[in-house]
Amino acid sequence: MFRKWFFNLIYLVLLAVFSPLLVYRALKHGKYRYGFKQKYFGRIPRRRNVLARIGVVDSPAAKIVWFHAVSVGEVNLLRPILKLIRESKPHWHCVVSTTSLTGMELALKLFGDELTVFYCPLDFSWAVDKAIQRLRPDLLVLAEQELWPNLISIAKQYGTKVAIINGRFSETGYKRYLWVRRFIAPMFRQIDIIAAQSETYAGWFHRLGASADSIRVIGSMKFDGAKSDRNNPETQYLKSLAGISDDDIVFLAGSTQAPEEAFAVECYENLKNDFPRLRLILVPRHPERFEEVAALLEAKAVLWQRRSKLYEVQEDNDTDFLSSSSDSNSGILEGESSRKAVKPRILLVDTIGELGSWWGTASIAFVGGSMGQRGGQNMIEPAAYGAAVCFGPNTKNFRDIVDLILRDNAAQVVHDQHEMEQFVRRCLEEPEVAEQLSMRAKKLVDRQLGATKRTLEMLETLFLADDGYKK
Repeated sequence: MFRKWFFNLIYLVLLAVFSPLLVYRALKHGKYRYGFKQKYFGRIPRRRNVLARIGVVDSPAAKIVWFHAVSVGEVNLLRPILKLIRESKPHWHCVVSTTSLTGMELALKLFGDELTVFYCPLDFSWAVDKAIQRLRPDLLVLAEQELWPNLISIAKQYGTKVAIINGRFSETGYKRYLWVRRFIAPMFRQIDIIAAQSETYAGWFHRLGASADSIRVIGSMKFDGAKSDRNNPETQYLKSLAGISDDDIVFLAGSTQAPEEAFAVECYENLKNDFPRLRLILVPRHPERFEEVAALLEAKAVLWQRRSKLYEVQEDNDTDFLSSSSDSNSGILEGESSRKAVKPRILLVDTIGELGSWWGTASIAFVGGSMGQRGGQNMIEPAAYGAAVCFGPNTKNFRDIVDLILRDNAAQVVHDQHEMEQFVRRCLEEPEVAEQLSMRAKKLVDRQLGATKRTLEMLETLFLADDGYKK
């Protein structure tokens, strides 16, 4: 009991300290304004309602499996394992929770027609207790590094099995956990099974207090979730919508942060005259930065288009036209109408959840979040499509994946705008170099497949010894 309220006190102090920032973001960006009752009071759907929605009567055979994914990346991670469960485990009835607004929007889009989706309660003991009582899950599955002491301990208190899948840490996160190891080690000992991505992460989990018997090295499920067929319907739809022809060479900078978009635009501007078939697609990591990147493009007075305006292009007899953030061409083509048939060679993707499909349009890819302090983003998706991939030097969040990629010479590290431009230019001038990177990347991804199936087999063992009905 003391431990629960100790964490409650910490959360309340943090909430008080950061409340001005939270209020600001709620008002400006719409964050944190939804799911209040679920987050703070645990008013998530009841078990009987979850089962009734899909026409199932509660029985000893019915298993409620609660998957929690914090945001967009983790929600996407769940797609292959939920598909596999739907095909092979008809008595497993899955629900999905998320924390962020963007994660919720994507989860509803991907799973809302078939599964119950809700906001996860914050880790206050009263909210978690109420949530567990209402849902009574048989298994709680936490994606990657979603480690919440009260959620885990109260789930165990009610007899729920707890598992971590695709387990990993950022280097910074691991060091922070080490500082408070004394307080959180009991949490790690309560986890029934941890599916770690690598031996390194397995060692970190063990050092933080997890039992060696609970840890399995499974590999990364993100390899299984990555698409590799450029002819998939989503990519082909986006390609058609954007007017990308087979002759175009797309340089895509995805999951970017400042100043990576500026680097990519400068790179494109320096190369476009020599390579007229080159196109640039920018996909910022966070939606609140869409307007910031739009302002950057306006300031540079370049021809560009918003992804959110492509519907207008499609409806206008497939005519491509120039658009800025204000649907005008002020300062770009003085005296010419914005309805003139002009194909902007730069696209700003200002929508959520499409990056995985946009990567399929890219011949050359830069994976963002790697030139600042964020620690990089997932570079598996462009590699699986066979793009020539580069990323910055700060990739501590994906250290094992980066080690694999660089060991196989399947991507290149670029340290600044100049090196980014050199990489893109070389891929354009020496297509055989880009092709070699492409082949090595695809082969690497193929060798890593299978983690999702192994993860499901691991989760199944948790039910083998206990098929009793949850009271």
